[in-house]
Amino acid sequence: MNGVESILTESLAGFAAAHADLVRLAHDPTFVARAGAPAKGKVALISGGGSGHEPLHAGFVGYGMLDAACPGQVFTSPTPDQMLAAAEAVDGGAGTLFIVKNYTGDVMNFEMAAEMFSGAQASVLTNDDVAVEDSTYTTGRRGVAGTVVVEKMVGAAAEGGADLAACKALGDRVNAATGSMGVALTSCTVPAAGGPTFQLGDDEMELGVGIHGEPGRKRVKLAAADAIAEEMIGAICHALAPRSGERVLLFVNGFGATPLMELYLMYHAAARLCAERGLSIARSLVGNYTTSLDMAGCSLTLTRLDDQLIELWDAPVHTPALRWGR
Repeated sequence: MNGVESILTESLAGFAAAHADLVRLAHDPTFVARAGAPAKGKVALISGGGSGHEPLHAGFVGYGMLDAACPGQVFTSPTPDQMLAAAEAVDGGAGTLFIVKNYTGDVMNFEMAAEMFSGAQASVLTNDDVAVEDSTYTTGRRGVAGTVVVEKMVGAAAEGGADLAACKALGDRVNAATGSMGVALTSCTVPAAGGPTFQLGDDEMELGVGIHGEPGRKRVKLAAADAIAEEMIGAICHALAPRSGERVLLFVNGFGATPLMELYLMYHAAARLCAERGLSIARSLVGNYTTSLDMAGCSLTLTRLDDQLIELWDAPVHTPALRWGR
């Protein structure tokens, strides 16, 4: 870092410069918008949250996903004026859908922005974390990596001309069909704090950890990958209750400091467990998509699929962090 006070400003400047063909960066207030926005006649999708989870959310601004993203300070909700400015900048006349992770600050500030925004609007609340029902920052389940799945599928529908009500209904349906759970092997380090958010022994792990380092279900002795995957897949399947023979998306998400070698190892373990339950993995995603700064660990996400959701997942997308088919 050059300095704690400049890390977000410089990171966003670098992001916007690296992807100048896809996004533009607005200042005072800060938000990232799709290049060429607004897209006339298309429902605009807006999300956001605290920084430190990159590429969520700015990395998913572009064709087939978000029209704008509002980055807050590290692990801190963006402000209502950011959200309002983003909505006004990308409103194409077909309505605006806010996709909000279930954290108290995010929910409150998006609600305030919605009250100030004069255009047609709706919102989807993501709460896919099955680990705990209430946490430090939430009432009810936390919104975590499953938010990426919601943004992708609803983004495809909006790109295809779906109206605001249809996008809202789809977002709620995808969220309800999605479950996630994470495990931390180390803490994350918030730059302003300069030290670990929590302490783990060398032989410990936090099972069900939140993406800000919030406590999970339990702190236990470090286990082998197969045992970790079994605990997480079991919890997700208990919450989603998928039927034998059902198609699913299996998404292995890194928290920032876990190498791809280990993420693919976890995919192997999770896929075997899905097969044992009679689940058919129709689509997959592996990589760092909803991180927690420099935390070592990962999350597993399952989404129950049908023909429509598979088609929306496969639809073209072109963003800084996710792109295929175009």
